[in-house]
Amino acid sequence: MMLKAGTGLVDITPEQGLELAGYPHYPRNNTGAHDPLYAACMYLNNGETEIAMVTLDLLFFSKRHVAKVRSRVETECGIPKRNVMISCSHTHSGPWASGRLDIESLEAGKEQPKEYVEGLISKISGMIAKAKQESFDAEFASGTEICGAESGVGGNRRIPGGPHDPLVSVMAVRDMSRVVRGIFVNYTLHPTFIHEWSTVCTADYPGYLRIQLKELEPDAVMGFAQGASGNQSSRYYRQGESYDEAERVGKALGKAAHRALLKAKWVRELDMDAADSEVDLLIRDFGTLEELEAQVERDRAVYEELYAKYGDSKVREEYYLWQNANLKLLGSEDQLGYVKMKNRGIRIELLEEEAPAEVQIIRLGDTCVVGAPGEIFVEYALYVKAMAGFGIVIFNELTNGVLPGYLYTPESLVSGGYETDTSMLAADFGKKLVDNILDTIEKVKNQ
Repeated sequence: MMLKAGTGLVDITPEQGLELAGYPHYPRNNTGAHDPLYAACMYLNNGETEIAMVTLDLLFFSKRHVAKVRSRVETECGIPKRNVMISCSHTHSGPWASGRLDIESLEAGKEQPKEYVEGLISKISGMIAKAKQESFDAEFASGTEICGAESGVGGNRRIPGGPHDPLVSVMAVRDMSRVVRGIFVNYTLHPTFIHEWSTVCTADYPGYLRIQLKELEPDAVMGFAQGASGNQSSRYYRQGESYDEAERVGKALGKAAHRALLKAKWVRELDMDAADSEVDLLIRDFGTLEELEAQVERDRAVYEELYAKYGDSKVREEYYLWQNANLKLLGSEDQLGYVKMKNRGIRIELLEEEAPAEVQIIRLGDTCVVGAPGEIFVEYALYVKAMAGFGIVIFNELTNGVLPGYLYTPESLVSGGYETDTSMLAADFGKKLVDNILDTIEKVKNQ
């Protein structure tokens, strides 16, 4: 059977008033939208296997919400649960759709916006069903292009010039008239050009990536999934925190994605498979209350000293000194908060409702799509890409759930910092997850 494909797009912008996720230590309620937030779908059917891949312009999307979408889709249109993948763009200017780790909110008993999330689940389920219903004879293509720190786009935010992934990865479908109908892009870069000073919804740079691709392929639905960006951002590479800078980067990535598409090979027959597995979380021991209180005081003293010296400085290197110290203080405060909450019996949703972690693998010919939950350091994705044994490996983080903090590398504990300090995960969980990913990849390889 010839390949069939379908695409879908639905607006998921919330009403005014909902709290924005992304900068939890700086609470903000949205006052409107700079640009729309979208859910996008790419449906594929080769006559034997059906696949539905969804991207959301959200920070996080809880595992339990994914389960509800999958159940509805399997019941209403017959796509197997294990063949539905839901990934996030990780915009820091959208509403909450998961539990949280920030201490202030947990102590205040803040919850997800129930009505918005219920509506979101319905919208996603309906979008997938419609994409299948309106599917068409199609061709599929995938490809990659380079656009990274060398282009002033982004890189390692902990170590300037450190490990990063500059690949723009693309999957696309077109109809028999060779009209491109869907483009899914993956890139590894925190969408944080719009910072805590903003009180409006925005997709950040992926929104401008969408605009650029729309100019080049006007009939295509565009979805964006985030790569392993736990330690990747524009911090040392951007020219400012502004919509102009988000536009510069988004459009550069959009042009790179289109270049990848132009040189990609289109196929009418596509061998597909999917597999999944679960991984038990490994949680760290933070130490005693007294030890953490002392650490918070030390970090606060360093931050206050640096801020007093450089808080008003316009020199970027001096700004980084106090801002990095501020992030380290926030991390140690979170650690202290976790221990206090554990002692008081306060429930942490991201810990209790996201376990075990799900790994999902989708094979599309010689393209392997890896889905893993949480914010993951890029070193893990680079290793998976090197060892997977596929021509193209697309690594989607924040897929089918979240993790209780960043998935950092053991080496990063030496320098510490916000990502390592705020994570509840043990240092050896990363190896456990990667081993499971590679084992699950073996299940979908051509025998």
